[in-house]
Amino acid sequence: MANRHRGEISAELDGRRRTLVLTLGALAELEDAFGVEDLVALTERFAQGRLAARDAIRLIAAGLRGAGESVTEDEVARMTMPGGAAGFARLVGELIAATFGGAEGGERAARPLPNPPEAGG
Repeated sequence: MANRHRGEISAELDGRRRTLVLTLGALAELEDAFGVEDLVALTERFAQGRLAARDAIRLIAAGLRGAGESVTEDEVARMTMPGGAAGFARLVGELIAATFGGAEGGERAARPLPNPPEAGG
């Protein structure tokens, strides 16, 4: 069971309920992966609201590893979840909010991906 006060969230990935958390080690891993110097720069990157699919894979993999799973980015790239791409975008947003937005009010944290454009627009 995920504990939001510890920054944990839960999500259904590949038909299994899993816990994700961006521990200090996971955040250090992301700093390295994104080529930023510190947590402030990492937070600013997320606050821009523009993340590539590869960025989402890195975040989800780091969150799963932070919760104790042994998973590679390639394995995460092949995972499915309810809601497809939109579900993954929500998951990344929730993980960032749980990490940087606090246990309450995390929904006000930076959105990692913009809303998809409407069809025909």
